[in-house]
Amino acid sequence: MTFWKNPKLVSACLLGMDCKYDGGNRLSKKVLKFCQREGCLPICPEILGGLPTPRPPCQILGGDGKDVLRGKAKVIGRDGKNYTQFFIKGAKEVFKIAKILNAKEAILKENSPSCGKRRTGIFRRGEGVLTALLRKNKIKISSENEL
Repeated sequence: MTFWKNPKLVSACLLGMDCKYDGGNRLSKKVLKFCQREGCLPICPEILGGLPTPRPPCQILGGDGKDVLRGKAKVIGRDGKNYTQFFIKGAKEVFKIAKILNAKEAILKENSPSCGKRRTGIFRRGEGVLTALLRKNKIKISSENEL
């Protein structure tokens, strides 16, 4: 079942939705214009994983998103709590959406422990949990900087 041709998933924060950890967003006018032309489905893996907004900022410790999915790294909040299960659940929920829509592309927020393509934080290299799961399943990933 496909609702529209060539659907693209996009990090909801890039479209101005207030789902960022601090309750804000990362509106990108470039991404917004692209989605107004092309049609995109906003997603937030952290919300779909069951986390509230606002929530403690998190980072991946012990690797990157691939390592989290393999059980070799964890997602830890600034409050010291382990949020790994929420990040994995959110990534899986987004992947379910991708399968339902037959989505082959996603535009995701760089510097995010969920969505980062090359960085999971300002000083952390690697891909986020969602990015790792989507790439593993052959979904093309772009960051907001690549449009």
